[in-house]
Amino acid sequence: MPGRIRRVAHLDMDAFFASVALLRYPQLKGLPMVIGGGRRKVDEMLARDYAGLPSHEIPVEAFPLLRDYVGRGVITTATYPARQFGVGSAMGMMKAAKLCPQAIVLPVDFEEVRRISRQFKSIITEIAPVMQDRGVDEVYIDFTDVPGGQREGGRVLARLIQKSIFDATGLTCSIGVAPNKLLAKLASEFDKPNGITILHESDLQTRIWPLPARKVNGIGPKADARLEKHGIRTVGDIAARERDWLMATFGRASGAWMHEMAWGRDDRPVVTESEPVSMSRETTFERDLHAVRDRAELGEIFTHLCEKVAQDLQRKGYVGRTIGIKLRYDDFKTATRDQSLAEFTADAKLIRRTAGLCLKRVPLERPLRLLGVRVGTLARADSPEANSKPNRPAAPAGRARTAIDSIATTGSLF
Repeated sequence: MPGRIRRVAHLDMDAFFASVALLRYPQLKGLPMVIGGGRRKVDEMLARDYAGLPSHEIPVEAFPLLRDYVGRGVITTATYPARQFGVGSAMGMMKAAKLCPQAIVLPVDFEEVRRISRQFKSIITEIAPVMQDRGVDEVYIDFTDVPGGQREGGRVLARLIQKSIFDATGLTCSIGVAPNKLLAKLASEFDKPNGITILHESDLQTRIWPLPARKVNGIGPKADARLEKHGIRTVGDIAARERDWLMATFGRASGAWMHEMAWGRDDRPVVTESEPVSMSRETTFERDLHAVRDRAELGEIFTHLCEKVAQDLQRKGYVGRTIGIKLRYDDFKTATRDQSLAEFTADAKLIRRTAGLCLKRVPLERPLRLLGVRVGTLARADSPEANSKPNRPAAPAGRARTAIDSIATTGSLF
């Protein structure tokens, strides 16, 4: 069709985890609130103490406050009233308590979050079928050939999707529509919450170049610090540098990507089905744990993580061949190790045994604050790849078991 141009949307649910909690407890709307804090059973406590009272009638003063929180948890998300105090996602709960002690704190309701995530994505695909899942609370959508996707640069279709999600769930979202995924993701942050931002190629210099480089997905704190050393603070500063200079300074791949990004170029398609690279589970402890003094507790946590990863694999129909671990010490340094198997697996016991062998290869003198287990090199459980005979013999289960027993006997690992 003449005049049709590529239009891609990035949709981000507004403070999704907190918004889901507010559906259950609407009396907290407008108050500073954070979601996070590990395994606290706040919902169960409130239901017990206020048995027979509907959740929306539980008095506000009954909810726990951030100032009373003690532990090592991190914030999953915060309501916009809490963000005004500088509280944000991935911030430690104890640090957040100093910034906004009056904030209410609730745990994540994972079951409800997943249910509503499936619901809003189903609504989107009924309207615009080419959607790429990017997690529980965000997606990319190809507007190009959808009715209304070209009108007002995509605003008409964005309004329809916004309204349809709100009518069905009571939740708001923010949408950015642009020529590609890179610009759409940046645009979705411009007018939060419940906003729609339309970008065209002609808006690059006025709206994208003034942004701090750190705003771009892919430029983390370390890269930002390196850019800062060269006097580069904004996307426009990157665009002003020669491609060859960027490649020589930051590496061929990173430098080339920075140049393309700064000029708003991104040819990545909206992919309706993307295979996961790995699945993992990790936990941050309420207190530092030591491999010897807290071996029993660590062993129980370690086994639980392996079981949860195995359940995730089985539920989603995958098997994996690379088992890995992640440790974070009390000085915040991180260590990872992995080991490949001859055959694919989703068996919790085999994952536990192999992850245990990985533990043998990391130093454990310092206390630990985080432990994680990962399964990579994934394949569909029913695929020919996953069901083919291995090219090399697998390590006998007995040998792995002996190694774990040896570890337990020496007391050096959990």
